[in-house]
Amino acid sequence: MAKAPVLTPQADDFPRWYQDLINKAELADNGPVRGTMVIRPYGYGIWERMQQSMDARIKDAGAQNAYFPLLIPQSYLTKEAEHVEGFAPELAVVTHGGGKELEEPVVIRPTSETIINEYFSKWVQSYRDLPLLINQWANVVRWELRPRLFLRTSEFLWQEGHTAHATYEDARDFAALIHRRVYADFMENVLAMDVVLGRKTPKERFAGAINTLTLEGMMGDGKALQMGTSHELGQNFAKAFNTQYLSKDGHQEHVWQTSWGSTTRMVGAMVMMHGDDNGLRVPPRLAPVQAVVLAIKGDEAVAKVREIGDLLAAAGIRVQVDDRVDTPFGRRAVDWELKGVPVRIEVGPRDLENGTAMLARRVPGGKEPVRLEGLADLLPKILEEDQETLLRQSRERRESRTAEVTTVAEAAEVAAGGGWARIPWADLGPAGEAALAEQAASVRCLVAEDGSVPDADDAPGTVAIVARAY
Repeated sequence: MAKAPVLTPQADDFPRWYQDLINKAELADNGPVRGTMVIRPYGYGIWERMQQSMDARIKDAGAQNAYFPLLIPQSYLTKEAEHVEGFAPELAVVTHGGGKELEEPVVIRPTSETIINEYFSKWVQSYRDLPLLINQWANVVRWELRPRLFLRTSEFLWQEGHTAHATYEDARDFAALIHRRVYADFMENVLAMDVVLGRKTPKERFAGAINTLTLEGMMGDGKALQMGTSHELGQNFAKAFNTQYLSKDGHQEHVWQTSWGSTTRMVGAMVMMHGDDNGLRVPPRLAPVQAVVLAIKGDEAVAKVREIGDLLAAAGIRVQVDDRVDTPFGRRAVDWELKGVPVRIEVGPRDLENGTAMLARRVPGGKEPVRLEGLADLLPKILEEDQETLLRQSRERRESRTAEVTTVAEAAEVAAGGGWARIPWADLGPAGEAALAEQAASVRCLVAEDGSVPDADDAPGTVAIVARAY
């Protein structure tokens, strides 16, 4: 009888494969309240690496980190009607505290535009106070009816940036800078994810925004996942919260604002974009552990793998030594493969005699013997090759599964078959967008014919990207 696979094959049931892998790679578990999750150490280690890389880019763009309260007075949300209407079905409201009913209910933040604007209105007095560029790393709660670990949870972790500017042009340009220099650069160069940059249709914009820029990635099953968004808020919140500044000309003016965010959803995206039937494939630049050195058996092998671990760590490689020879080697090798560690270095008695180790590469697969004395020089080259391979594979998948169409029916058919459709927005329009929704497809973003982000929804040559989505 054939041995049952460790994971449900992707081709048999992609959602089940995803759930299997999240569990067996020890990324996360379901929390005690429906829709919440417990992020396990390995999963959190991946998120920490994402945080560090993103945080550096956000600070390079000029933003500073701050922190705002989790609890928001309900009255704050009602000040911006479109915003509260957009989030109303997802709000978690606290009515009691300290054993008493509260005088005013408070909302657990679904996002922080309203409370941050309350303080922006205090902090901004003059044009000299602008631009004001703030970011926070926090958790938010949006009551989720159909939860899925990392992808859609009632509580998730994220960063949310909020800025105030003197002019529309400054705010527009900063939202675009975050879109390109922070999000796109990080996702392509660290996560090795091919993403399409575009603008959301009016129907799909963030509640209260005048424009939403998005990054969309194609997952292994052909569905789209929104990876991050950057919003131009115009003056909607500034007028609701009376956030004004004294201009150089001596006039009181409302500020122009942006907000932007990315979440722990990126961990789920990494799983679905790069994972295979053997487990995760973690991009080397992201991986908390880039190389694991395993002793197959024997005291001499244990001593040697510790020596190799020290050598690789000194060379700047994030390495872990697995010297648990009381646990079967095969089981340990499978566990590390499931976790997607880019490189395994396996050392046994025969390898010691030959001065070699067996090198297993997770991304392309396969094993080969290598000389121990050359490992520290060899691994950085291999890791960079594998980083490039993952990005290339994700781009090739999207390009090979994207079709040019001209009708709503054709677009819906492509999306139903696990692909993306490109259709001129002039041929689709809001009516076609509504028709697609009835067939479980949506316009993920609008792009220009050359792949750039169009200046306006109705710009000549604008193309809609249509897909089914998570």
